[in-house]
Amino acid sequence: MGPVLDWSLLHGAFPVVAGVAGALALVALLWPRGRARRWWLRSVPLALAAAVLAAALVAAVFRTVLAEPLPRTVTAWSAGALAGITLAVAAGRAGARWLPVSAAALVVALSAASGVNRYYGEVPTVRTALGLGYADELETVPARTAQLVTPPDWTPPPGMPATGRVVDVDIPGLVSGFDARPGWVYLPPAYLGSVRAELPVLVLLAGQPGGPSDWLDGGQLATRMDRYAAAHRGLAPVVVMPDDLGSELADPQCLDPAPAAAATYLSVDVPNWISHHLQVGAGRAVGGLSYGGTCAVQLALTAPSVYPTFVDISGETAPALGLLATRHYPATAGAIVVGAQDREFRPDAETVLAALRSANVPVTFTEMPGSHTWGVWGPGLEATLPWLGTRLGLTR
Repeated sequence: MGPVLDWSLLHGAFPVVAGVAGALALVALLWPRGRARRWWLRSVPLALAAAVLAAALVAAVFRTVLAEPLPRTVTAWSAGALAGITLAVAAGRAGARWLPVSAAALVVALSAASGVNRYYGEVPTVRTALGLGYADELETVPARTAQLVTPPDWTPPPGMPATGRVVDVDIPGLVSGFDARPGWVYLPPAYLGSVRAELPVLVLLAGQPGGPSDWLDGGQLATRMDRYAAAHRGLAPVVVMPDDLGSELADPQCLDPAPAAAATYLSVDVPNWISHHLQVGAGRAVGGLSYGGTCAVQLALTAPSVYPTFVDISGETAPALGLLATRHYPATAGAIVVGAQDREFRPDAETVLAALRSANVPVTFTEMPGSHTWGVWGPGLEATLPWLGTRLGLTR
């Protein structure tokens, strides 16, 4: 069962089969019913027009709710799925049996869902789609009782696992009152033994809409961190993925509007939880994608002693950029990553970059091929790890 659960939904046979099945189902729905002339000149045009109008409505709602456009590729797939539904209704009204045309419409919709998933990369495997957790999951965070060794003196001990582990955790908003969903922690191999490296921590934030597990699912974080650790004697940052929203569609803007004190939660409660539950070094960084990237810059500027290092991936212009005119940030440094084809967010990334450099904050800038998807965010984080490892003292 294990290999089946780990089948890719993004690459290989599955997306090809899904695409072919969807095309065949669409052809079946287009097959003339009743009078062929009436079918082609009236029923089909009306069904397709209804699908296009419905897709336009979906795009408009998306822009209204999330304040960003629905990508053209996703709009096209949405129109395809809606076309399957409207053609099924037209076929049924023309005398076709409802069960076969409904089944064909379902196949078209699933094929379109596969296309959208390939675009965003949100659900990479069967395991993820079924919500079955992770093969490398621990039940609890290991006790803080290991012997600590600094990274320069680190030698992998006998029996150190080849890969890291993930564990779900509750990080309560004891100071902020923030009602957080459960978070996740990635622990690299060098953390998982009786002798433990003194590792830094990366607090990694999801986008909006989103949740703490997004980096593990669409971002394939464990695999990326394991690759880095394998090249560095098991050393990698511990990654804490807290809730930065409160709910899937919430938008606290990384500020403290009552009752969602998200900024205090991320700058006080999360660091306090790390200090009390993880056996780690002093190095701290904050990063995130889209909304989370904006939040990372926001936290780096409003709480620089907590997060002197940041990674902004496809973020927007942070409200706290105005602080650069009145404050100095001699210990702060960051990395900005954006998709080269991200027409909506690339200008924001360039604005943030220019503002930080004008304030003499050291910032690296990386363009990745792609737009506003996991095809940029996951590889973008991985591309920053060499810089981040040096910045946090793992490497020289």
